Amino acid sequence: MHSNTQTSHTLSPSRRGLLRAAVAGSAAAGSVLALGSVFPASAAPPDAGSEPGYPADRPLTPDQALGRLAEGNRRWRTYRQQHPHESRSVRLQLTTSQHPFAVVLGCVDSRVPPELVFDQGLGDLLTVRSAGEVLDEAVLGSIAYGVLELDIPLVLVLGHQSCGAVGAAVHADETGEQLPAHIQYLAERIRPSIDHGLEGAARVDATIDAHARRTRGLLAAEPDLADRIAAGRLAVVAARYELRDQRVRTLR
Repeated sequence: MHSNTQTSHTLSPSRRGLLRAAVAGSAAAGSVLALGSVFPASAAPPDAGSEPGYPADRPLTPDQALGRLAEGNRRWRTYRQQHPHESRSVRLQLTTSQHPFAVVLGCVDSRVPPELVFDQGLGDLLTVRSAGEVLDEAVLGSIAYGVLELDIPLVLVLGHQSCGAVGAAVHADETGEQLPAHIQYLAERIRPSIDHGLEGAARVDATIDAHARRTRGLLAAEPDLADRIAAGRLAVVAARYELRDQRVRTLR
């Protein structure tokens, strides 16, 4: 299946209903916010002391949600983590409901766990992870659930430095090598983002950014998400995590 078919996998009302029932039973490209290339350090109120009012301090707008992530990443990269929302009272509240404020679509890479990278706690993030942030029907359905059923105002596509999935896709494209079946599936979906204007490590690095941007565009083009973006209720943002300094920056 080629990547240009992905945006056609929208969730019909009946499929949304099935998804809602399944989860309940178990218990566009221009939508980037103009917040600069690096997350601001003071974009959100401090999270310390918010436990008694949880979830009253939940960000309600895309700007507020992105600001909360920015503040958490600043704490993470300066070794001042607060490990919020882990108290007994929050754990008890979360037995009956959840109110995450952001969906983070990240890579499966063990070095980039979203809750740590953004210093968030229980009930804060709906995390969806696939190698190279590759979209498929399960990933799309998971993101749609967060946005449509939990009213989450932000979807962040988080690429990262030294992504092995992107590296494998670039290698396969350059050599014609056929990868193992399931890894080849990933490579085929990353291939449209490969930057053929560069060589070597620079090509891989540029493709990491291009793929995060392309994934953002595919998500923003999903009709249900696009409607919310148009209404100002949702933003889909591409970002990149640097392993060297643990900084997250948004991608234009």
